[in-house]
Amino acid sequence: MKFHTNKLEWIRKPEQYRIEENRIEIVTEPQTDLWQRTYYHFRNDNAPVLQMETEEKYFSFTVKTDFSESRHRFDQCGIVMYLDSENWMKGSVEYENEQFQHLGSVVTNHGYSDWATTAIPAAVKTMWYRFSRREDDYCIECSENGLEFTQMRICHMWEGAERITFGIYACSPEESSFKAVFTEMKLTKCMWKAHNGQAPDQDEQGEDKWNSDKL
Repeated sequence: MKFHTNKLEWIRKPEQYRIEENRIEIVTEPQTDLWQRTYYHFRNDNAPVLQMETEEKYFSFTVKTDFSESRHRFDQCGIVMYLDSENWMKGSVEYENEQFQHLGSVVTNHGYSDWATTAIPAAVKTMWYRFSRREDDYCIECSENGLEFTQMRICHMWEGAERITFGIYACSPEESSFKAVFTEMKLTKCMWKAHNGQAPDQDEQGEDKWNSDKL
């Protein structure tokens, strides 16, 4: 499996964009976002998403994002796996203010989103992401240099066992717009290695133990 920009398809094509062999630019539009229900109660499903399709069960997708023009709260761009309006995941940096921004990920299963974040300096304006699949489990990693990657999220996608679509996205949830630039896109063998550590606890009948000491 190889990554070709001419195989990508839009969900909600933006008014301004540019696609080249090794570079994609998206100019975000105001009031665009991806979120479902949790805490905020609203549902936003209008961000532009550019993806490819695969049934491959083990692979990694890496991309470099440049968001040097982002200046408004919640401006964001990154990687995404958008299956439908109620099942998707994304990883990005969301601008907050001149001091800090949020590096984080959102996982949405069956119509409910969560958001896991950590604060990073607002001076960071590029970030690499690596999205990895092992059947219906997924991992998002990030890197500031494209060499050493750090785990952001491991998750299970209830509707992610068969054919999936994945790629990139960019949006501006409030009244703003910026140009997001994506480069160094590549597909490789799965860089998220199989787990070979501690086995699950089991009783004599092979069922899970309930260990109150771990509570």
